[in-house]
Amino acid sequence: MANPFAGEVELVIDGEVRVLKLTLGALAELEAGLSSGTLVELVERFEGGAFSSRDVLALIVAGLRGGGWNGRSRDLMTAEIEGGAMQAARVAAQLLAKAFITPESEAV
Repeated sequence: MANPFAGEVELVIDGEVRVLKLTLGALAELEAGLSSGTLVELVERFEGGAFSSRDVLALIVAGLRGGGWNGRSRDLMTAEIEGGAMQAARVAAQLLAKAFITPESEAV
């Protein structure tokens, strides 16, 4: 079960509940793999609703890696994600929010 206070989010992939988390290492790998821009630009794309499916997939892979998964993005190409693309996008946005929101800002 995911711990939201630790920045964790759940996603059901191929019927299995997975815990995703953007650790510092996962964020570094994510940024290195972005086809364009920085993490700040990625956050801006999500805030503006201008993100791509590639952005969503990159965040899901990074979150899975942060949660201990050893797969690659191509392993998800045929995976069944419960809730489909919309749920994947929600989880990606939640991961970004949890990675960059401090406990102090949540209390406001």
